[in-house]
Amino acid sequence: MKLYVATSPNSHKVLAVVRHLGASLEIASVDFARGDLRTPEFLALNPNSMVPVLVDGTFTLWESNAINIYLVDKAGDSSLFPRNAQTRVDIVRWQLWEQAHFNRSFGTLIFESLIRPKFGMGEASPGLVEYCLRETGRFAKVLEQHLRGRSTVVGDDITLADYAMVSLERYRGMTSFDWSPFPNINRYFDAVRATDAWAGSDPTQPAASAERKLARA
Repeated sequence: MKLYVATSPNSHKVLAVVRHLGASLEIASVDFARGDLRTPEFLALNPNSMVPVLVDGTFTLWESNAINIYLVDKAGDSSLFPRNAQTRVDIVRWQLWEQAHFNRSFGTLIFESLIRPKFGMGEASPGLVEYCLRETGRFAKVLEQHLRGRSTVVGDDITLADYAMVSLERYRGMTSFDWSPFPNINRYFDAVRATDAWAGSDPTQPAASAERKLARA
């Protein structure tokens, strides 16, 4: 299997699962700035021009949460995605929720507040920033309540839902959103951030880059 990744939250999400599983696969780093995602070769793998992408023989899969489900099933490791039907669908529910609501609003806030000015893409839209602040707060309240007395999103151990939920945690202090009213989320983010799988797979860190080079060797 070959996994295409870049310095992105969704790549980090999948790399954390790879590390958690101890999976053996080829990892190829692509560069946004160099235009790697716009080449005909890459667009043939993912016409959305996005990472991560997993290639397993003649099968190609994109979308980070789908890739993670595939990886754990291929590995035969049920710890991150238990076989119980209700537990599995609960994990999928939270994976869908983070992408459609919680991390969508926070991710858009990050893009408007940080990415646009950093890469000369124009000024942030004040109206959109305000909307994202409200929506992030709205959904943060849901997660805050859910995490009361809990260390993980589903069950008692880390699952795919957790690696999905924390994908943007490193940006907590980089926008104008106030995380102080959400102690349960902050505690939870800090705990997952400290795990070997998450900390050791951060694509922005030199150690993770070195590991990717070794994986390709």
